[in-house]
Amino acid sequence: MTSERLIKPWKYGPQNTYVFKNARLIDTATGDILSNRTVKISHGIIQSVTLTENEYYLIESSNETTIDLKGKYLCPGLFDNHVHLWAVPGEATLGGMYQIDNEVSMSRQPFVVQQMLRRGFTSVRDCGGASLALKQAIEEGAIQGPRLFIAGHALSQTGGHGDSRGPHNHSECCGPIALGLVCDGVPACIKAAREELRTGADFIKIMSGGGVASPTDKLENVQFTGEEVRAITEVARNANTYVTAHAYTPRSIRHAVDNGVTGIEHGNFIDEETAKYMAERDVFLTPTLITYSVMASPDFPGFLPTESEAKNAQVLKFGLKSLQIASDAGVTLCFGTDLLGPLGIAQTQEFVLRAQVLNPKAILQSATINPARRAGLSDFLGQVKEGFAADLLILNENPLHDISILDKPEKHLLAVIKDGRVFHSRWSKLPQDALPEEPKIE
Repeated sequence: MTSERLIKPWKYGPQNTYVFKNARLIDTATGDILSNRTVKISHGIIQSVTLTENEYYLIESSNETTIDLKGKYLCPGLFDNHVHLWAVPGEATLGGMYQIDNEVSMSRQPFVVQQMLRRGFTSVRDCGGASLALKQAIEEGAIQGPRLFIAGHALSQTGGHGDSRGPHNHSECCGPIALGLVCDGVPACIKAAREELRTGADFIKIMSGGGVASPTDKLENVQFTGEEVRAITEVARNANTYVTAHAYTPRSIRHAVDNGVTGIEHGNFIDEETAKYMAERDVFLTPTLITYSVMASPDFPGFLPTESEAKNAQVLKFGLKSLQIASDAGVTLCFGTDLLGPLGIAQTQEFVLRAQVLNPKAILQSATINPARRAGLSDFLGQVKEGFAADLLILNENPLHDISILDKPEKHLLAVIKDGRVFHSRWSKLPQDALPEEPKIE
């Protein structure tokens, strides 16, 4: 370890061992509050969850730090299942954001991921644009950020949602920074999917229908042929992973699911029949209501070009209705935000929007156990249980009583722990330890 630290001096040292006493533990699986629990974490893992009265904790070992939570709430870290980390702040419009140089974007991404972690998101799934280099930098400690699951580039047909060219642009797709990778025909789709997996993708994202931000496709369009989608999903299955699809309409959703896709992003125009169809096949849905709301907000005038504003208004209108339809049908819902550029500041507002339709338990599950299952990590993320990752939030209020507290981290989020390290703390009793303090000279 010593020689490795010399080669990579940013790598973290060993995690501390913490014993949290008198915790109100939030059980995300049942929606219960388990009072007076003691949780021990060590080596980045939850070692035990017991009653406070357990005799073991009457004797503290010298290498344990005991923290009395005095009835504060211990919650699993949050999981945003749909982000785009390449879409950094710094430009006032969508067009300006697409023209940011790749080196500039990379230099700003550490700020973006650190802010997400400080809001309580200990895991995020990037649905197009984030690189393996960023993921590795977070894992090794060069950058502070959430656990990162990446799609690489989102795959798009020519003129699809991942093609950012306007109708008078005859150059090759897609500019200095590319969310999407254009591929047409079965051989090209197979190669593109394999390339994303080769370069570190954890899953594959495709564009199955039209989108708000793309300039030349209509919302009702269906994208890729069935053969192309089947080819991509077979590549993913062979690599023991999955494909998720951007889709709004029942037609584009069914087109994706019929051809092997197991996740849908957005789904704003879903109907009852299609929702039942998804539920029967255990297809995940990740709504992203906040992005449409903020793009229509007066706080960001002119962010969208004119051709996108009309499409955004349509999608925004049906967002809450689609959430209710999917919930009633029993579709597994995941928390997602899909915020681009400067809009990322609104990430936690998704909790408040969903509260207009869903109860706090369902919303919290969408940001914990559901995306953990989507990632294939239901036995490691999303719960405060023995053997799970020590990804924890310390809260001074109960989100199962009022989910909106998660939209006020500056008032209610006392500490963020990821992989057993305290990355952020507003609580004097628990100092940050991810980066140790320097010894004082004077």
